[in-house]
Amino acid sequence: MLDTEFREVVESLHGNFEKLMAMEPVTVDTAPAGNGTPKGGGYLFTKEGRHFYVGRTKRRIRERLKDHVSSADDCPFAWRLAREKTGKFRTYKSEGSQRGLLRDREFLAAYQEAKRQIRTMEVRYVEEPDPLRQTLLEIYVAVATSAKHNDFDAH
Repeated sequence: MLDTEFREVVESLHGNFEKLMAMEPVTVDTAPAGNGTPKGGGYLFTKEGRHFYVGRTKRRIRERLKDHVSSADDCPFAWRLAREKTGKFRTYKSEGSQRGLLRDREFLAAYQEAKRQIRTMEVRYVEEPDPLRQTLLEIYVAVATSAKHNDFDAH
């Protein structure tokens, strides 16, 4: 039998899931600037009706969305898409390290293309400032939408 407090938290997630799914989607570039997006919450990337990735943040959601397409070398969702396209994965060997993969022309091209794709994907988001509820909401949305690129494996 589930703990009563845990059950209440879990049962409260569905309302936010419904709000998320009902939201008119935006893109990374069309998400409202300034205080136009919530501070703290979850978000879902979708392309052509297929759900790809669920994330969460304690910052303004627009700021976090921009991180997914930034010039940084560590955009996790873009890494997942590039690894899927190239079949190349990070290893502890120098040629498979993050730095090594970024020197690989094929991988680098796929990584940059992934960021361009992410920029055009539909994004929905919902406010959830509480870290525990955010964490559980991320899992809930990933499972409920069969988001392809969420991985809850320990690293």
